Amino acid sequence: MTWALGSVMRTAIGSFVLFLMFACFSAPLRAEPVDVEQQKIDYLIGEVAKLKGAHFIRNGAEFDVGKAVEHLQLKRRSAGARVKTAEDFIRYCATQSSMSGEKYRIRFASGETVDSAAFFEQRLAAYASK
Repeated sequence: MTWALGSVMRTAIGSFVLFLMFACFSAPLRAEPVDVEQQKIDYLIGEVAKLKGAHFIRNGAEFDVGKAVEHLQLKRRSAGARVKTAEDFIRYCATQSSMSGEKYRIRFASGETVDSAAFFEQRLAAYASK
């Protein structure tokens, strides 16, 4: 009887140790994709911040890059859990006004104007090729 009880205890302790190991080592693996995607979003917003002399066109008004960054960060926070990936960020936050539906555009210092969707998609592709 004592031998059987010892065997049960060893099995229970072994199972508990395996559970703890799984919980400790699998948690970072589950969190990693979110961290990578958040890094991509930070990169995209940073790319806007680097556009010297550019203007972000939203609902017919032009804003400097500082205001554009603030707006993108606000939309990111407002979107909450809906934004899980960089692609979600582009789709829900960086391409059009949620109020008017009007596309966002970027006018570079050179005078060239592009849809923000094209800008962000190009920058995301450049990030992926690093």
